[in-house]
Amino acid sequence: MEHLRYYIISLFIVLIDQISKLMVHLNMRLGEEINVIGDWFRLHYVLNPGIAFGIEFDFEYGKLLLTGFRILAVCGIAFSIYHLSQRNTDRMLLLSLSLILAGATGNVIDSTFYGVILDNSPINAVSPWFHGQVIDMLYFPLINGTFPEWLPIWGNQSFQFFRPVFNLADASIFIGVTFMLVLQKRFSVSEPSSQDGALA
Repeated sequence: MEHLRYYIISLFIVLIDQISKLMVHLNMRLGEEINVIGDWFRLHYVLNPGIAFGIEFDFEYGKLLLTGFRILAVCGIAFSIYHLSQRNTDRMLLLSLSLILAGATGNVIDSTFYGVILDNSPINAVSPWFHGQVIDMLYFPLINGTFPEWLPIWGNQSFQFFRPVFNLADASIFIGVTFMLVLQKRFSVSEPSSQDGALA
């Protein structure tokens, strides 16, 4: 039953993610921006029709394929948590997977249902089902500046760090993947002992 705790973690993050998205949708206009802490932490309501950073598949059923892939990924990650929890698996690996599962599920809900519930699917969508746009709102423009004149191509051009607008689901995926990359050396699955094998 150990897998249940990781599913509960995922469910909690999904609920917070969905509440935050709906609160933004219900209380802000598309494109509206609110300063939360100074100028470096803002809520900025945007819709993401594609993958990350607004990237889209440029053909009619691209979004449908993307949503289908996301659903398969969610099912695969959920099964992996169940399978690995039955073995002697590092708990940080399971936590990392639960964070990724939560983020993927949060964005799958947007893609699958928001086109119908919130009527936010693109005008040219073949169907509102599975064509919902993901709600992004977290914006951290930490540094604004200008590239030095001597720099090729970008000289004298303004820049901003951190420019992408994202949501809690994206943050959950990022943290989970970061944990897996940073702690990969400690992630291991113990092989069952011969006694365990005999008992099986």
